[in-house]
Amino acid sequence: MPTAPIRPTEPDRGMSTGDATALSTESARTEIPDAADIPVVILCGGMGTRLREASEKLPKPLVDIGGKPVLWHIMKTYEHYGFRKFVLCLGYKSDLIKNYFLAYRAQVADFTLTLSDDHTPQFHNAVGDEKWEVTFAETGLLTGTGARLRRVAQYLTGPRFMLTYGDGVGAIDVGAVLSDHVKSGRLGTVTGVRPSSRYGELETDGNAVTLFAEKPPQTGWVSGGYFVFEREFIDKYLDDDPALLLERHPLQQLARDGELTLHNHDGFWMGMDTFRDWTELNQLWDSGSAPWRVWTD
Repeated sequence: MPTAPIRPTEPDRGMSTGDATALSTESARTEIPDAADIPVVILCGGMGTRLREASEKLPKPLVDIGGKPVLWHIMKTYEHYGFRKFVLCLGYKSDLIKNYFLAYRAQVADFTLTLSDDHTPQFHNAVGDEKWEVTFAETGLLTGTGARLRRVAQYLTGPRFMLTYGDGVGAIDVGAVLSDHVKSGRLGTVTGVRPSSRYGELETDGNAVTLFAEKPPQTGWVSGGYFVFEREFIDKYLDDDPALLLERHPLQQLARDGELTLHNHDGFWMGMDTFRDWTELNQLWDSGSAPWRVWTD
């Protein structure tokens, strides 16, 4: 998962009083939306080359935490805050992601199958009965993150959408992220996080160590994903270059234009980038203290 440092900018929000179109746009941006109407785009096309011990035969979003794909954990987080519509940007081993959801309920629920009939299962419980609407979009094997988003624009018909990566979990109130975005009136919002350093930090006096901090939080904000964008961001900042990376020119230019808001998240967040990350996330889940489990079922 790309984690770029964030440098907040203070935009000039001045506007001509005679510009009726601009006024209309600003008014639409500040309306409080219903989460159930907002699609959540999840980037699911990466290969996860640094996670081969856990994902050699799977696309990264299907690598499990506690027996469920990390993608499922991400979707459950959004569902907890009222989001129901998902658009998955598929790439590497996309067939496995499709098949997981096509057989989703049969994998987790009790059912009876009458073989002499039409093979329609009769389910006996509500397990696996998530009220999700999931669009599966083939966006290419080696496509850049920005190009993947561009290729699903046809499925984003409303005024705004959520976006995140398919390999990071966090105790993030995505409803609050949306609220901050709407209040800002800007085109985009990114969730800033302070993940723990992978190394112990030392404070010294000469050659004497005066403080040893095991994996302290980083001091600066980095991008943790969990974005919100106005739909016009796609038309203004994304082109048809198949190698276009969202984290390069589009977001950098958005920040320079004063159109990117920071949502501060001081709580738990972790990208599943390495085998060590995968092991740690599974240990947290198995211990019953996974901080990102905000749902109750």
